[in-house]
Amino acid sequence: MNIKIPGQTPGDTAMTIAGLGPHGERAVPADQLQLTETNAAEVRARRFSVAVILHTTTSDWSKQELAGIAATLGLYSAALVEVVDCNFDVNLQVAALERLAREPVDAVISIPIGNARVAEAHRALTQSGRKLVLLDNAPTGLLPGTDYASVVSTDNFGLGQSCAAMLSAHIPQGGAAGILGYGIDFFATHEREIAFRKWMGTNRPDVTLVRERFADLDGAGPAALTMVEKTPGLSGIFAVWDVPAMKAVRVLAQHGIDLPITTVDLGNDVALDMARHGMIKGVGAQLPHDQGSAAARVTLAALLGLPVPPWVALAGREVTPSDVIEAYQVIWHLPAPKAIIDSVRAATAAQDAVGED
Repeated sequence: MNIKIPGQTPGDTAMTIAGLGPHGERAVPADQLQLTETNAAEVRARRFSVAVILHTTTSDWSKQELAGIAATLGLYSAALVEVVDCNFDVNLQVAALERLAREPVDAVISIPIGNARVAEAHRALTQSGRKLVLLDNAPTGLLPGTDYASVVSTDNFGLGQSCAAMLSAHIPQGGAAGILGYGIDFFATHEREIAFRKWMGTNRPDVTLVRERFADLDGAGPAALTMVEKTPGLSGIFAVWDVPAMKAVRVLAQHGIDLPITTVDLGNDVALDMARHGMIKGVGAQLPHDQGSAAARVTLAALLGLPVPPWVALAGREVTPSDVIEAYQVIWHLPAPKAIIDSVRAATAAQDAVGED
């Protein structure tokens, strides 16, 4: 595996990597890790098989992550033989890991749900002789090199900082901002929340922070409404990812409430809300297709017995209503949907009409 130093490209809007890995590791940027021609030839000759375990397969993030994994494995003649949708169920994930430890697969890429409850099943999979690469999170007590090969994630700390900076512009002096946090022990969302708090404490000490948490997605909207009702003068909300953010948007709108919200991940619903100049004012976006591709490369390198970094990270990208179309293309490797393009054009035309009055 080569480590190369990529050049800065004109117009590069990627954020820098600000956070540390699950064990305090400094990141190796994902785009610096590539298989050599010799590595690639050996990988293709060995025709590895890989399984993927995800918390869900229905989110926009998951679909793009899988697309990046599948495409990259395919380039190297490795078969993606199974995708497990855990539907956020810890017991389903443990059962899948235990089963795959007995199946004819060479490696598993898994995003752990929660922490301590899934740790032993992940460790047992590695002890069965399969290579294990983690996405976003390392369960409690697991060590790189021993219990798993590597964690591949976006710089979640940087995403939290970015969301704080974008929301700050909407919070008046002495105002209050809310955090819609995830009530499950999960490294990635904790990093985002910690970074949000630190940025506000350093740059906006005048802002009062309040928080409500949700344990499942259906609880996100009611939690946001509770936060608003408890905090008169609340001026904005940071939601730790896009799906609960849109749950909050819908519930708040049903009650006639319009609040600036920033969040993580440029899902289709969030992108459309931004294009319409709705409540979503800014997104710290992951690049899940690129992350999936990086996870596949790291997995193949581990299968060859090559040394891999304990934490491989990707910088995020800030997205605002003014560049949502261009950002969509970068993040999803696809043209933006027509509804987003039409909404941006309509919003721009409306602004131009106001300027001419």
